[in-house]
Amino acid sequence: MNLRHPIAAPTRLEDRLAQTQQAFDSVAADYDGPRGNNELIQRMRDTLWQTVREKLPAGARLIDLGCGTGIDAIEFARSRFHVTATDWSPRMIERTRARAEEAGVASRVDVHHLGVQELDRLEGEFDGAYSNFGPLNCAPDLRETAAQCARLIRPGGTLVFSVIGRICPWEVAHYTLRGRFRRAWVRASRGATAVGMNRHTIWTWYYLPREFYAAFAEHFSLVDYRALSLFMPPPYMVDRYRKRPSWYERLGRIDDRFGHLPVLRDMGDHFLIVMHRR
Repeated sequence: MNLRHPIAAPTRLEDRLAQTQQAFDSVAADYDGPRGNNELIQRMRDTLWQTVREKLPAGARLIDLGCGTGIDAIEFARSRFHVTATDWSPRMIERTRARAEEAGVASRVDVHHLGVQELDRLEGEFDGAYSNFGPLNCAPDLRETAAQCARLIRPGGTLVFSVIGRICPWEVAHYTLRGRFRRAWVRASRGATAVGMNRHTIWTWYYLPREFYAAFAEHFSLVDYRALSLFMPPPYMVDRYRKRPSWYERLGRIDDRFGHLPVLRDMGDHFLIVMHRR
């Protein structure tokens, strides 16, 4: 793949992007562990993996938007997909490149230090794209990101995105009961929201599924969407899950069965949305 030269952004935006990059750089070394890959995270990850395999044939060319340490990219490369893995964090990119080499799939994983706000630098035609655990929540201009996806994805191609949702009942209840009312309703914020991680700041936009899809509607048709971790607690509550895993797995089965239903699918820690390129 060939990359175009980046275009300078306004200073304030540059500052926010730099802070977000520093936050993810700071956790890259241990992001494969509990911080980025516990039992509840893996449960959501499995749903995206299954959906990508259902919607796209093996051998398809995929873009990974916000690849992190490469867990998804390597999984799909092992399944004979060809993955162009991108991330805004250079430390995450280093981990992805090393992971691909270790797994023996480097020939099927093309790795680029490239943020979701820089897709205009990427060239090629792809069968689909996926994004897991909210990298698109950090896109400063989601409509521009959607337009770049439309440029890169062939007609009939597929997007499978896991996005941080606006309504998480577990989170509201958890922080409200502790008197942390501002934290309980942080997802109700409009526009860029500063979220702390590892003493750094990630600039985040929260969405309802219909708000998110509106940015893509010009170029993509909506196939389906569903809640992720609605009845199950969000991943940062994994200690609660570990005390009673069998009980929480029952809640997970309720997620699996009912998470696609109207009203319920608009809630949850994340939502999984599938779109087709017109």
